Amino acid sequence: MSITLNICLYLSFTFVSATFISDSCQIQGHFKLNGMYQGGDFIIGGLFEVQHLKIFPELSFRMEPEQPKCEEFYMSSFQQAQTMVFAVDEINKNPNLLPNITLGYHLYDNCLKLVVAFRAATTLISGTKKTFSNLNCTGPPPVIAIVGDPGSTHSIAVSSVLGLFRIPMISYYATCSCLSDRKKYPSFFRTIPSDAFQVWAMVQILKYFGWTWVGVLYSDDDYGIYAAQSFHQEMQRFGGCVAFSEIIPYDNHRDIKHIVAVIKASTARVVVAFSTDLLPLMDELLLQNVTGRQWIASEAWTTSPVLHLPRFVPLVAGTLGIAIRRGEIKGLQDFLLRLQPDSDPRNNMVRIFWENMFGCSFENGSRDEKKMCTAEEDLNSTVHEYNDVSELRASYNVYKAVYALAHALHDLMQCEEGKGPFIGNRCADISNLQPWQMVHYLQKVNFTTGFGDHVSFDENGDALAIYDVMNWQPSSDGSIIVRTVGVVDEGATTGKVLTLDEDALYWNFQTKKPPRSVCSESCPPGTRRATRKGLPVCCFDCLPCADGEISNASDSTECTVCPNEFWSSPEKNHCVPKDVEFLSYEDPLGISLTTASLLGTCFCALVMIIFAHHRNTPVVRSNNSELSFLLLVSLKLCFLCVLLFIGRPQLWTCQLRHAMFGISFVLCVSSILVKTMVVIAVFKSSRPEGKSTMKWFGATQQRGTVLVLTAVQVVICAVWLSTASPTPHKNIQYIRSKIVFECAIGSVAGFAILLGYIGLLAAVSFLLAFLARNLPDNFNEAKFITFSMLIFCAVWISFVPAYVSSPGKYAVAVEIFAILASSFGLLVAIFAPKCYIILLHPERNTKKAIMGKTVEKK
Repeated sequence: MSITLNICLYLSFTFVSATFISDSCQIQGHFKLNGMYQGGDFIIGGLFEVQHLKIFPELSFRMEPEQPKCEEFYMSSFQQAQTMVFAVDEINKNPNLLPNITLGYHLYDNCLKLVVAFRAATTLISGTKKTFSNLNCTGPPPVIAIVGDPGSTHSIAVSSVLGLFRIPMISYYATCSCLSDRKKYPSFFRTIPSDAFQVWAMVQILKYFGWTWVGVLYSDDDYGIYAAQSFHQEMQRFGGCVAFSEIIPYDNHRDIKHIVAVIKASTARVVVAFSTDLLPLMDELLLQNVTGRQWIASEAWTTSPVLHLPRFVPLVAGTLGIAIRRGEIKGLQDFLLRLQPDSDPRNNMVRIFWENMFGCSFENGSRDEKKMCTAEEDLNSTVHEYNDVSELRASYNVYKAVYALAHALHDLMQCEEGKGPFIGNRCADISNLQPWQMVHYLQKVNFTTGFGDHVSFDENGDALAIYDVMNWQPSSDGSIIVRTVGVVDEGATTGKVLTLDEDALYWNFQTKKPPRSVCSESCPPGTRRATRKGLPVCCFDCLPCADGEISNASDSTECTVCPNEFWSSPEKNHCVPKDVEFLSYEDPLGISLTTASLLGTCFCALVMIIFAHHRNTPVVRSNNSELSFLLLVSLKLCFLCVLLFIGRPQLWTCQLRHAMFGISFVLCVSSILVKTMVVIAVFKSSRPEGKSTMKWFGATQQRGTVLVLTAVQVVICAVWLSTASPTPHKNIQYIRSKIVFECAIGSVAGFAILLGYIGLLAAVSFLLAFLARNLPDNFNEAKFITFSMLIFCAVWISFVPAYVSSPGKYAVAVEIFAILASSFGLLVAIFAPKCYIILLHPERNTKKAIMGKTVEKK
């Protein structure tokens, strides 16, 4: 029985022991971290770069590694940590924000090393208790959120882990655009704009000054690589080009020399740099005296004092850069000066600060034999970066981050049960707050700081982009001072994103004006851009627009074709109405042709007067004087119809010109035809076998023949005009730069029939006259008619190709010339010999003289 009891007691004890062991967790060890701590209802964690770990302990994996020891205390970073403390203290004193709730903080130094930052982050989220029992899983987590880390690489690593547990992380200085990826970093926020916005802000400056040809330098880390990628993309959207893109090495002097050579060889006068360490490059540039470049600084080095030495003034004075927004925090300076160290090991960062500020030590027998710190030293007697609140940039972002968390927690506590944002319209349980619930409220934060800046986060956790534009200017002591000369505000209500005070800018050039940095100068209006083969789009040639095309803006990529009735100006920058071309009476050619027409008409009238005066003489009476007068009248009409071809085309002139021309010439040619037939009939009737021939060619038959032949042409013209009448037409095909105002013939067939009929009559007349050319001279006009018709046919045969090949008004001039030439040919060939006899040899103007030669021959 006793044995059984002992066994039961043993098993019970073993079970209880196993239960105790399995229901509790014990921290296996502690990391040696420098930090600051203050308790509260809710604790906010923080990660800051206060010191620098230069040498990391060797990891042999055969013994427990030594704890790292950080060195080089950064006062400005400690100010940022103290700003978080100040913000927590200010919120706790504010009765309107988180009433009845006390915030605490737990800050750690990451020593600028990822491994330390990761240790600090895991310490914050797991807590510092030595044991933890899972029988009591209520209450808030060790920290509700973490403010930091300032480094992009650190934030990428830490946020990747925190995102798994949806623990909020608000960085005040990590700018990598990759952190905007909500899938990879679901709980990451930041109060500094991302590099995508930083690049956008820098491009706004480039766009403002018209700098489209720039070089890019970037550091070989996440910050530099992602910033350079964003810059290339933003420049493409802007329309600018990157002349060169080089990685700045950390310790390779040969690569530094290569970069300097690239800068010297490039035509780009503007260089954009994304880096935190430009000192080796600047030293080499100074050594080779590479000046005359306009530097554009990213926020990583815009306010860095490293390059503010007098020796760098010729090189970097005039630099333009963007800096994170400077803010003002009331009461911060007094708070900083009230700091006092204590003996709490969780606040050892304050003791380290105190030792570095006053050059003393809290430990007895220090190796460097420093004086002992009394904790009574006066911070008011010091002038240092720590208590300088004139340029609160990173510290201001820390301040906004803490207030963002406070407002999110405040909104969470204001939730009304049944109206909550979570499943079942529930609110968060303040006694068992989950970090992912803070993420929800952080996403909706919206407030304004005491400085007047609006704070909210977009869907990617990014804050509104707002930057100060800085200009490096020489100071009175020969060094460089950085002045604010403008602002880039994404949310500007005025719509003006970039505001610059140009009068306050300093330019480090002889002209004291901004430099030109373009691959090719702007193309003026009247030209277009033609990209050079194998070069970026910013490198182009300016080609003049073709005739009839214009560009009315600078840097046009293509020319615009003018409307049909317009033509390009000589400068090719605007369209002007085309010149309307037609054969006018003011035109020298028109005047010449009009003069020739009137002269021909006068000659016809003169011949008619001569013939009328000598109408009873044998020369006039021979071969039917009536036909001679009819021929003169028709020739006069031929000369006068020319006037219808000159002047601005109108509907009635277009309709009459060809009809008048066709009828006049048919009347003329038919009269000549009848005259030829009469000549042949007269000689045939003089022979015994042809005595009856003349009865068929009496005066009535002659008139009737002329009338019938002319009536056929009248019918042709009537049908043509009624079916497809010629109309005025603005022709833009002959000459592109002009409008040829002409008469469209309407029907090519009608015009061809009209000319063909005239040609037919002319050919018959020519044939008959040619056959009668050997008749006796004194009685016979056949030779003169043959010659006249030869001229007529030659003129009109040559007219066709000349008319077709002549452009614009010259086609009309060719037609007029053909009319005048053929009319003058007929007038001279037929009537000049008769006038010669009538006026100069009246003795030959007798019947005896005409009949004499014939009698002799008989």
